[in-house]
Amino acid sequence: MLVSTGVTIRFGKRVLFEDVNIRFGKGNCYGIIGANGAGKSTFLKVLSGEIEPSKGEVTHDKTERLSVLKQDHFAFEDYKVLDTVIMGNEQLYKIMKEKEEIYAKPDFSEEDGMKAAKLEEKFAELDGWNAEADAATLLNDLGILSDLHDKYMREIEAKDKVKVLLAQSLFGNPDILLLDEPTNDLDLKTINWLQEFLINFENTVIVVSHDRYFLNKVCTHIADVDFGKITVYPGNYDFWYESSQLALRQAKDANKKKEEKIKELQEFIARFSANASKSKQATSRKKSLEKIELEEIKPSNRKYPYVDFKPDREPGKEILKVENISKTVNGEKILDNISFTVKSDDKIAFLADNELAKTVLFQIIAGEIEPDEGTITWGTTISSAYFPKDNNYLFTQDESITDWLRQYSKDPDETYIRGFLGRMLFSGEEALKNVKVLSGGEKVRCVLSKLMLSGANFLIFDEPTNHLDMESITSVNEAMVKFKGNLLFTSHDHQLTQTVANRIIDIKTDKVIDKECTYNEYLEIE
Repeated sequence: MLVSTGVTIRFGKRVLFEDVNIRFGKGNCYGIIGANGAGKSTFLKVLSGEIEPSKGEVTHDKTERLSVLKQDHFAFEDYKVLDTVIMGNEQLYKIMKEKEEIYAKPDFSEEDGMKAAKLEEKFAELDGWNAEADAATLLNDLGILSDLHDKYMREIEAKDKVKVLLAQSLFGNPDILLLDEPTNDLDLKTINWLQEFLINFENTVIVVSHDRYFLNKVCTHIADVDFGKITVYPGNYDFWYESSQLALRQAKDANKKKEEKIKELQEFIARFSANASKSKQATSRKKSLEKIELEEIKPSNRKYPYVDFKPDREPGKEILKVENISKTVNGEKILDNISFTVKSDDKIAFLADNELAKTVLFQIIAGEIEPDEGTITWGTTISSAYFPKDNNYLFTQDESITDWLRQYSKDPDETYIRGFLGRMLFSGEEALKNVKVLSGGEKVRCVLSKLMLSGANFLIFDEPTNHLDMESITSVNEAMVKFKGNLLFTSHDHQLTQTVANRIIDIKTDKVIDKECTYNEYLEIE
């Protein structure tokens, strides 16, 4: 049992959160959510002991082992891959090395023998004889095959280092598992494996993630960092989000009868209580949900940008025809004879074995680069707008956000531009910031504003949720669902892809798969 008692974090006069009292129970998975800068990762570091709280304490049974997903991908460069995983259990790894040193002594003494015997006993208690096999199994499950196990960490690719550190955190069945953005830089197959691992994990998990689908799959509780507090709610992310929105709507309508509030909440709880991430906990979660009073769920003070893509005209029957597109980049053939036709109401998600293939295809369709072979034919009623994966080339001029956006607006009036930016969370002096100093997330919100002002009825999105916080991701997702035109997009956000796409085009190394189905349906086919 991990317990936070009266925990407060202050940085000077700024208080991230105060008087946090939470008991993290065994068998539960807690998703920590909050706006950027709210203190999610800081709280995780407090729980791990890396940071001392300004006030209060964090305690857990000393017989329980706490494991943390390391963030420094280069911290183990001089260690072999298999050893790096076993180091997840520090006590076991230390005993292994002590044993090796003793047995390697040329003058092995009786005292050494007695010490070795004690180490062997402890080694057996910690299931040390299965350590290498267990570590190898974890690595194989994560896609790190046996030919890499004896290599040094400095010899493997960055994408594989991420998986090795994940295996390290999961190794040896820790009692308490702390994960900060565990799905970052992972491929879909590995994310799905991790989801299943955590769903079946019987101890305590505390995770920070921007991946809504992941949180919905694995979490039994949500810890919301808001209002300078951390409040725990039973249920997954969708339950928290809809609860928060329900509370916000009802807070704005104080004249509603309490009976109506209770009825709406009861119907809401009945719908969500059946969707337990872990079936064995469905009954206890249902009881917890039924105890919730509406007043306990505060409307979030987090801000959601207003994202809404409104086409100036409806598209006709002829939309887009892509025929026999091929493209070689730096001597490598990225696209080979790609053809497809976009039909009315199509919202197509693109997948690819080679990430670059999607970006290059979108650049060709958007007119940014020319194909080596093939043609792009647009319908006469179609106007398009493009969201690039790398948007830095759009922000090279020395100008304010207001001046930058004005060049894309049909209405150049200062009041109109400033009002538009305000809805995208650039209010007051924020709208006068120089575009060269914008963060990744701020640049994304600017490009989204550019697309909204375009009035285009055909939108192309290359990873639109990169650099965004949960609130902005949610707004973009909802806007893409509502959009009345055509979409081509690629995204690593599972929930966005599942809720937006009605067609999947998967560019494989040797073929192209084109299916009219949802993302989840396609994954089942695959």
